[in-house]
Amino acid sequence: MAAPMLNTSAGKQQWQDKIVNAAQLGGIETSVIDNGPGRGTRIAWINTGTGLRYKVVIDRGMDIADAFFNQHSIAWLSHTGITSPQPYSNTGLDWLRTFGGGLITTCGLSHVGGPETDEHGQRGLHGQISNIAAQIESIVQPDPLAGKMEMSITGTMKQTQLFGPCLELRRTISATIGKATISIHDEVINRGNTPAPHMLLYHCNFGWPLVDEGTDIIWQGQWQPRDKDHVQIFSNKNDFRKCPAPLDSHLGNGEEVAFIDPVMDAAGWCVCGLHNAKIGIALVIRFQKIQLPKLINWQHWGKNDYVVGIEPASNFPIGQAKAREQKELIFLQPGETRTYDLEMEVLDNKENIDIFLNDLTKAN
Repeated sequence: MAAPMLNTSAGKQQWQDKIVNAAQLGGIETSVIDNGPGRGTRIAWINTGTGLRYKVVIDRGMDIADAFFNQHSIAWLSHTGITSPQPYSNTGLDWLRTFGGGLITTCGLSHVGGPETDEHGQRGLHGQISNIAAQIESIVQPDPLAGKMEMSITGTMKQTQLFGPCLELRRTISATIGKATISIHDEVINRGNTPAPHMLLYHCNFGWPLVDEGTDIIWQGQWQPRDKDHVQIFSNKNDFRKCPAPLDSHLGNGEEVAFIDPVMDAAGWCVCGLHNAKIGIALVIRFQKIQLPKLINWQHWGKNDYVVGIEPASNFPIGQAKAREQKELIFLQPGETRTYDLEMEVLDNKENIDIFLNDLTKAN
């Protein structure tokens, strides 16, 4: 395994006096896709040196597409894969045409949910932010020879128009050589001069082989099915916390969704994730409930389209109109900023996986 070789604890490192270029351990590499529907799209590969490596799509809201731990893919990728951004494609179900899946697709910044039209305007599925290119502010590379193991990439995306609303997302994705962790710090700022509606959802998508028959889907909290009249999976009579075999009922657009009020610990953190005992990997998601009070579990078990989504959010994906009606819609005042922190960690040590699972059992 790579992690012990890169041990960042005190004392002499095993790589000391044996490398001159930090890229031999890990770091950030930027490039441009030159073929297919993503031609011309900027990306950044981040390699933590632990077996965890992932692709940040700079031109698609700095979302994360492919992600691997050693030989195992952990993200789900749709038919489309990475496409170039289409920032003005924001009506109806346009969003689905360029939804590549990936480890994280950001939804918002002002609408999360289905297409809708009202006196406040027209909004397409899940908003615009994942189709907006970033302006990169900085790329900080690790410098192990100087004792600096951290790396990060920071950029801003502007979801704006004349006469408003004018929202800006400033995102920093950071990692550390020797740690199988992804950290995302987001700041959403109202750059306009009037209050702006705001909704945000992290569409985290996991696929084979992390997601397989028998994989545990892990979260705690009170829940209810989104579609109460069409329940097959999210029923107390069914074990919806284990991934099933592909389902004929999920061919095409078959799916089920649960809305969850996640449990938090004493420090305000919510913890959820997946565990595949067959390949000895657990993926842990952490977020602050005060920032992201809602959690969504999307299950879509179609043949080949085999995916589970675990999605922390500011609101359930009910749309801006319904959130406004229920007085749950957030409004950012001019100049106001909201911050969000999301962390993912991959565990492959049995002792650490057992601690993760036992802590969740106690919390429940």
